[in-house]
Amino acid sequence: MGRRVLGGGALTLVISDGWDCGNPEVLSDEIARLQRNSRRLIWLNPLLGSPDYEPLTRGIKAALPYIDDFMPVHNLASLSDLATHLENLSERRPERRQGGRPRASNMMTRCL
Repeated sequence: MGRRVLGGGALTLVISDGWDCGNPEVLSDEIARLQRNSRRLIWLNPLLGSPDYEPLTRGIKAALPYIDDFMPVHNLASLSDLATHLENLSERRPERRQGGRPRASNMMTRCL
């Protein structure tokens, strides 16, 4: 079932803080596969709403190169912004760029 849905170029939403402490190579491979099979991969991160947040954990660093849209999801305004973003998406896949997008100041974690 999953392959049939993703094979059609589904819009994929991942809701996670990216604090995965598993093997970053496995996560990177799986996120890359998910992106290839998705029309667009949107990662919604509740921590991204903090002005001090930086994507420094191994998990989010492994995923960032494959995320088309990295967006906060921490309050009602961010959900409204997500709805507006979804309404304005093109039917075409975005140009894929394989490189992380750094952000804000400093957040350290055990999973560095």
